Amino acid sequence: MAAPTGNQFWKARTKHGRDKLFSSPELLWEACCEYFQWCEDNPLMEEKLVSFQGHSKREKVARMRAMTQAGLTVFLDITDETWRAWREKKDDFSGVVKQVDSIIREQKFAGAAADLLNANIIARDLGLADKKEVKQETTARVSVDMSP
Repeated sequence: MAAPTGNQFWKARTKHGRDKLFSSPELLWEACCEYFQWCEDNPLMEEKLVSFQGHSKREKVARMRAMTQAGLTVFLDITDETWRAWREKKDDFSGVVKQVDSIIREQKFAGAAADLLNANIIARDLGLADKKEVKQETTARVSVDMSP
């Protein structure tokens, strides 16, 4: 059964809409720092075969986990669109977002430079891929002999 026409039940609500996930830039910064710490505390594990004095065994080796904007937005339970909107607005959140973006970029760059992350993947992600443009001009002369 539909609500009666002209009802004002909505006025009985104690609040309208959902609560903000982050009520201040400081809370957003703290949550981003938690993500940074989580990345550090949860490295990716690689299994390597190591040999010593004729004995071989498999060992798990911790590999650096790259911080990403996608990983951060999942961790914060927000969408990429929300993150972009915060970056583009000229408010307190935009400063935090720009700082966090810089930290993520630096972590990836430093990890790739130290060969802790795949340099090719990180270079493409950061827009640092080498681009080579080859320009070549050729001139051709054609002569036709029409004599019998």
